[in-house]
Amino acid sequence: MRSVTMTQKLFCFGLGYSAHHLISFLKQQKTSWQFSGTTQKTTPNPIPHIDYHIFNNLCPLPHASEILSDVTHILISIPPQDQIGDPVLHHHRTEIAKLKNLKWVGYLSTTGVYGDRNGDWVNDDTPPAPTSLRGDQRLKAEQDWQSLSHIPVNIFRLGSIYGPNKGSLMNIMSGKINKIVKEGQYFSRIHVDDIVQSLYASMTSSLQGQIYNVVDDLPASNADVLDYICNLLGREPLPSTDFKDAEMSPIMASFYSENKRVCNDRIKQDLGIALKYPTYKQGFKALIND
Repeated sequence: MRSVTMTQKLFCFGLGYSAHHLISFLKQQKTSWQFSGTTQKTTPNPIPHIDYHIFNNLCPLPHASEILSDVTHILISIPPQDQIGDPVLHHHRTEIAKLKNLKWVGYLSTTGVYGDRNGDWVNDDTPPAPTSLRGDQRLKAEQDWQSLSHIPVNIFRLGSIYGPNKGSLMNIMSGKINKIVKEGQYFSRIHVDDIVQSLYASMTSSLQGQIYNVVDDLPASNADVLDYICNLLGREPLPSTDFKDAEMSPIMASFYSENKRVCNDRIKQDLGIALKYPTYKQGFKALIND
């Protein structure tokens, strides 16, 4: 008899950058997939193989029980909101708890839950200690998802995301970036392709309910990264602005208020990940070559 391949159904709360790249990857796999997810407003150029639903975080998703009924995988990339915390659980905890076909849940969090460590290393087992409101909200959202005891939720603590049409290279090309210099400052970053392979490895792993740091192998200052990209482009380095003199948005100021180096051992040891772009140098060189 010919074997029947069961269709996997991925629902993305938040059809953003990482979710779209994951869908593009899964569409190329031999396994049969169906895709759906949420946007805050009507998408002007919808992708044909994705079913779009409007969810503005403030009101429940209409017909949620019906839409989610046969979902096998859920990815959450919507950030927590003031007053309500995680909007997905705030509105749809009951529906999600009742899903019978659900195999995997992935929550995209941030390394900001570790707070400021004065440049020291943290790993997947380091207790979170957020030092910003943004980090505190993320940690509470993680804990809220983990409280679904009968559903093993995987937490992915992402570094700064870059890739095609996103990140420092695009900012340099558009002229929308300042090189802020803060002595001894480290940031961790990750190429979207390595986010995708980490998510897929978790989806196909027997290990569930895990926490993973998804970052590359070389934390570095933003100034070093910008200088490297300019060198690849054959451009003069951007002019430097001392951190003390820089004008920054509240979000950017919160990034610079934290300084840590993040270790990624668990994605390698438990998921068998070999990073496609182990450092920003390989990642940005590939983007420029492409």
